[in-house]
Amino acid sequence: MVFWIPLLAWLAAIVLAGLAVWRGGRPVSVGAILEQLLRYVLLFPVGLVSLWAFLGHVFFPGSSAASIGWAPSPFQFEVGMANLGIGLAGVIAAFWGSPGFRAAVGVVSLGFLGGAGVGHVVQISETGNMAEGNAGPILFSDFLAPIAILGLLALQRMTGFARKLL
Repeated sequence: MVFWIPLLAWLAAIVLAGLAVWRGGRPVSVGAILEQLLRYVLLFPVGLVSLWAFLGHVFFPGSSAASIGWAPSPFQFEVGMANLGIGLAGVIAAFWGSPGFRAAVGVVSLGFLGGAGVGHVVQISETGNMAEGNAGPILFSDFLAPIAILGLLALQRMTGFARKLL
């Protein structure tokens, strides 16, 4: 499961963004493509995957730790709570967030998820920990999600497309 969730989240984000663009107005604009990609990256790889991580770390700490190649730890509750905050912020930013709110979610994701990704790389290099929750798709998603959010926001700014606050 730990292997598939990040992959399915990215697949859902790309497919649903494509469907939203396909069903949207014509002609298709760069701004519309960027908006839909950003929306669904915030919703799936950041929002829903973080909520899934919250559930795992808080309610199933033993299996969650085992999937990462670690022993259970009281710190998992804190990691789970951080995931809860990021997950809720990602879901909110997907549909109701201003560009500034979305940027804040990107920065927090870069700090937390990017930091987790660095931790995974350190674990791989220092201990050879190749558990699927440490060296699998989650490793790449930890770096890709915040970079995608901040990159898409930068592209929106460069193209002059900024989502209006609803």
